[in-house]
Amino acid sequence: MLQCIFLLSDSGEVMLEKQLTGHRVDRSICAWYWDHAISQGDQLQPVIASPTHYLFQIVREGITFLACSQVEMPPLMGIEFLCRVADVLADYLGGLNEDVIKDNFVIVYELMDEMIDNGFPLTTEPNILREMIAAPNIVSKMLSVVTGNSSNMNETLPAATALCVPWRTSDPKYANNEVYVDLVEEMDAVINRDGTLVKCEIYGEVQVNSHLSGLPDLTLSFANPSILDDVRFHPCVRYRPWESHQILSFVPPDGQFRLMSYRVRKLKSIPLYLKPQLTSDAGTCRLSLLVGMRNDPGKTVDSIDVQFQLPPCISTADLSSNCGTVNILSNKTCSWSIGRIPKDKTPSLLGTLVLEPGLQRLHVFPTFRLGFRIMGIALSGLQIDKLDLKNLPHRPYKGFRSLTRAGHYEVRA
Repeated sequence: MLQCIFLLSDSGEVMLEKQLTGHRVDRSICAWYWDHAISQGDQLQPVIASPTHYLFQIVREGITFLACSQVEMPPLMGIEFLCRVADVLADYLGGLNEDVIKDNFVIVYELMDEMIDNGFPLTTEPNILREMIAAPNIVSKMLSVVTGNSSNMNETLPAATALCVPWRTSDPKYANNEVYVDLVEEMDAVINRDGTLVKCEIYGEVQVNSHLSGLPDLTLSFANPSILDDVRFHPCVRYRPWESHQILSFVPPDGQFRLMSYRVRKLKSIPLYLKPQLTSDAGTCRLSLLVGMRNDPGKTVDSIDVQFQLPPCISTADLSSNCGTVNILSNKTCSWSIGRIPKDKTPSLLGTLVLEPGLQRLHVFPTFRLGFRIMGIALSGLQIDKLDLKNLPHRPYKGFRSLTRAGHYEVRA
């Protein structure tokens, strides 16, 4: 049972405090948490035991969501609820940052009142919340100024709250019934300095955008579901069909939602290579980078870019490339935007780094992060077999797409 939720800015300021039970949690717990977070740095865990409370924390866009409990509870419930709160706020407010939270205090509090009751999660589905609490817009803000009524609450309870599928709005109707399924994947890879692939795995999501009338029943199957690990489902998915036959059977929410997430581990192939070479002597360092295709995925690879942090001992840098643009930011972050690899040449970046006075050689080497995007293919190899729809008055339109992009794609020099 959660007792209190705090929203902290990146400076540690308490932007929002929501007490959930009769026992009041003192704000001093935030000061304790902030001191602990600074001392732990990157090693900070999502679940922390303080002298008086158990703390659950996530960070989104520089905002820390901190929940407190005096009693033991399933830790994943606390983390998952905070993630749902962050997702709902981002969806309602069109983004998530300190200014947006401060400009919409009333709506944030109203959402928190509906999402949790006496410390236990209650209504967390965005479709139901939108029927209960109107999203902010210019008209509602003008009316609140004129009338003095700042509440966006609906006076009647949504009909969908009484249904067995509370994630779906009550009896939606569309002239054109359509459903789109997207496979969106991110590739995480680590390549060491001799070019050996140390780690390669994919985190993927099955995203659905549904505009179907009535109460449709959908069945989605894959050609090769055995490659999937660490699967997570939207509450609409019936677990038994997946457990027995690896089939997704569900009544979809109305609109866009994440149906499923998954991992594919121990992949052996990556689409791009990055070859860094650094040689230093007499106070200077010569840098050379080459980027090219390692395994052709059969689709166009675009939005290619390379980013790396110059070591603190570098005083000046002179970099140039034969393809794309190179920018060095004030915090010594170098960004090389390539776009697409041309057919007639291999993209290369050359430059000279000048070390600070007194240093002869470079002893701290940068880590290079490679970004890319590939439309029309899922590099994990996952393939959708078919999508069946029932309980619809007429045949709907079905669409399928795939996208793979780089996640934490690192090359060590």
